Amino acid sequence: MRSYREDLDIIADILSVAIKGGAKKTQIMYQANLSYMLLKKYLNDVLEASLLRFDNDSGCYFLTPKGKRFLIVYREYTRRNRHVERQINNLQDKRRRLKQLCLGGGEDEDT
Repeated sequence: MRSYREDLDIIADILSVAIKGGAKKTQIMYQANLSYMLLKKYLNDVLEASLLRFDNDSGCYFLTPKGKRFLIVYREYTRRNRHVERQINNLQDKRRRLKQLCLGGGEDEDT
């Protein structure tokens, strides 16, 4: 498991906070688990990318249609990525077993 989130993960976390009818900066910072400096950087990025919009009257950030599309694609990406990671781990285990067999370590188990 990763100990640090990648850029796309952080952006998805920010957008997910705002999906339920908007969110203020503090809500986003705490719910997306970001420092204030990271929040400023990523808020700027998602605003420039038109994934969120800021409403001056309410002081809230709202998800845009483009932001909703991002979350849909991101969720599909992460679902497929987890599947591929499981397949890779399975292949690595099989390779390890093959090497053990070549070196005379262990009997033929369910491969």
